[in-house]
Amino acid sequence: MSGFAFDPCDKCEQMMQPYLDRVLTDVELAEAESHLGGCDYCARRYRFEEDFRRFVRQAVAVPMPPELKEKLRALRTPL
Repeated sequence: MSGFAFDPCDKCEQMMQPYLDRVLTDVELAEAESHLGGCDYCARRYRFEEDFRRFVRQAVAVPMPPELKEKLRALRTPL
């Protein structure tokens, strides 16, 4: 279990994704960074989300081996 089943901080969900996506205004960014500096829950959640995004980026960056592509192509049913 990730430890995030219950969100004790109301601000976390409303700010986390926009903060990670870097779409906040300067004022919102300063507020989010101040909050992350003082809220242990949100700081842990931020590190988890950031690590998860990094993992996903790396996972999709690995090209599919040609033999796997061929196997999948062979399994495809014509329409």
